[in-house]
Amino acid sequence: MDRDPAAKSAFEVILCYPGFHAMLMHRVAHFFYCRGWFIIARLISQLARFLTAIEIHPGAKIGQGLFIDHGSGVVIGETAVVGDNVTIYQGVTLGGTGKEKEKRHPTIGDNVVISTGAKVLGSFTVGDNSRIGAGSVVLKAVPANSTVVGVPGKVVARGYQKDTLSGDVGIDLRHDLLPDPVSEMMLRMQERIEFLEERIKQLEAQL
Repeated sequence: MDRDPAAKSAFEVILCYPGFHAMLMHRVAHFFYCRGWFIIARLISQLARFLTAIEIHPGAKIGQGLFIDHGSGVVIGETAVVGDNVTIYQGVTLGGTGKEKEKRHPTIGDNVVISTGAKVLGSFTVGDNSRIGAGSVVLKAVPANSTVVGVPGKVVARGYQKDTLSGDVGIDLRHDLLPDPVSEMMLRMQERIEFLEERIKQLEAQL
């Protein structure tokens, strides 16, 4: 209710939000998984995937207050750890690399926002209060209070100002206000080219 302006009532969330349904079913699947009932746990997770288009492995550890917005195409791997009050948008993957049996999926800190289509791949930590831009592919650790964009993902800002107008100062949902390092680099190159062209004109005039 706090993080989705489209939610009109708690009753609507209970009946119509696939992210809420996926989390309820994951709690049940994780209960069986932790007790060694792996087949039952996987069957429940597969049923949740069929009903919600959200795939959360029953072995994943999910904190409190996870909000999966829309949710279609979200995948959370077996050894992933998700902190409290994390926001995940559609098409996000918390995936692994290689065939290791140990920890191979990311650990997501508290109050993290992962935007549409982002892929976080590997066994590393995304620090608290960080933001992952839409379509980014994150392959290495992210410090706390950072903004990551690009393919591969790069930290482009740290210590950003949080959106206090959202009603929740611990979570910054303005993932539309992310820096564009490629655009900034192109702008600097254009300014440099214009400077050099002007300098060439001056030198030609002197000759």
